[in-house]
Amino acid sequence: MATHEVTFLTDPYTWTTLSFVLVAGFGGFKAVKGISAALDKRAQKISDELDEAQRLREEAQELLANYQAKQREALKEADEIRAHAKAEADRMLESAQAELKAALKRREQQALERISNLESQAVAEVRAHVAEIAAKATTALVTDKVSGAKADELVNGAIAEIKGRLN
Repeated sequence: MATHEVTFLTDPYTWTTLSFVLVAGFGGFKAVKGISAALDKRAQKISDELDEAQRLREEAQELLANYQAKQREALKEADEIRAHAKAEADRMLESAQAELKAALKRREQQALERISNLESQAVAEVRAHVAEIAAKATTALVTDKVSGAKADELVNGAIAEIKGRLN
């Protein structure tokens, strides 16, 4: 039998190993390239999500700042409205008090005028009644003591004099 000498290039183990290394290297390169692409894609997606989250956060902060400004403005407006309403209420109260004082003063004046009119009327009635009584008494006295034309003259004079003094 002839013996072949096994050299490195003729050894099947060498070619199997070389084939395996080439297939594994090519496959590994493709796998690494695919994994790398997937990781890059995932990293890009995460980066985009982070950018979107940052943009949303900034928008939320802007909205929050706007709403806080609107709230401050609304509170300021509410304070102004409350102050205006208080001032208006105070003014209306002062006006109502002044009107009440004026109305009470008018009523008091009207009451005083009525009392004065009633007093004057009562005094006039008393004077008229006194004059009438005095006239009757004079008539009765003169009729008892004086007679005739002289009596009529004295009665008429006394009545005129009493009426003149009382009115």
